[in-house]
Amino acid sequence: MKHDDTLAAELERRGVSRRAFLKFGSYIASIMALPPSSVEALAEGLAAARRQSVIWLSFQECTGCTESFTRSFAPTIENLIFDFISLDYHHTLMAVSGEAAEEARKEAMAANKGKYIVVVDGSVPIKDGGVYSAIAGVTNKQMLEDTLKDAFAVVAVGTCASFGGIPKANPNPTGAVAVSELVGGKPLINISGCPPIAEAMTGALSYLLSFGKIPELDHLGRPKAFFGETIHDRCYRRPFYERGLFADGFDDHGARQGYCLYKVGCKGPVTYNACATMKWNGGVSFPIQSGHGCLGCSEPNFWDQGGFYRPLPTPLGAMGPALAGAAVAGAALGVGAALSARRHQKTYLASLEKEKE
Repeated sequence: MKHDDTLAAELERRGVSRRAFLKFGSYIASIMALPPSSVEALAEGLAAARRQSVIWLSFQECTGCTESFTRSFAPTIENLIFDFISLDYHHTLMAVSGEAAEEARKEAMAANKGKYIVVVDGSVPIKDGGVYSAIAGVTNKQMLEDTLKDAFAVVAVGTCASFGGIPKANPNPTGAVAVSELVGGKPLINISGCPPIAEAMTGALSYLLSFGKIPELDHLGRPKAFFGETIHDRCYRRPFYERGLFADGFDDHGARQGYCLYKVGCKGPVTYNACATMKWNGGVSFPIQSGHGCLGCSEPNFWDQGGFYRPLPTPLGAMGPALAGAAVAGAALGVGAALSARRHQKTYLASLEKEKE
């Protein structure tokens, strides 16, 4: 595909029909929670767009976000991402390395001034001048600032980039910070998760390419289409919660019956993400369906919120109307769900105080 070609021209050369393209637009609109009336506008926006330069920076991270991105099980989206955008710089995916790689980044910045999108995964260390992570002799902090200077927008993928993640966890020896602390007013989208859902990343990029603006975001800068509801809101185990049926361990009768995992530490009630609806590996499963409680990995400071296998320390009524309503429903059914959960929470808090002594 030529850099100045429109997507419509390239699709026509490949024999892709307008009907097929509209089906793709419908899919993107559905995962982004857009009204049906937006399908035509989304498709036309993509068709008229030209190849988008993307510079992907990887800092304090584990490469899990890139692994998730490349394992998207929506081939039409994957084809568009890799055929339509120009991934001009990415440590893991680019063929060149060393000086040639850094030259590619600088050339992309110069050729697409004010138009390129910067994708960042990993937190940025700033303590002691940022010396704890450097690329080609340049600190992550300096590279980010240089690259963002003429960028159109920034997409922080993964919890490390969005909120600091594991590198920022106590005691945070490198002074790791989220990308949001260094963007300098540039439009920013946070796609949190450890790692984030592949379709959340590709969906957000498709929206940017179609409409030339960022989607509707929540108070943490995340697309509401993917982060508008808690895991608990859509969890298939919620009916067990409302009936007061909880697993007390991972190998007891309740666990084998698929009961709610709240008492073994599930953070679904306070975690906003689309795991329960979009799932992973092409919609096959997600952690709770596989028998493990949600870790809350898409939320700020998830690593420092107490043990992963301890019940949430917050009283049920403080977790929001949906959860409080569920607790009332459970009590109304005579199962004592709220009282049971609060009893476990008191035990949890007491254990925390004992550890401090």
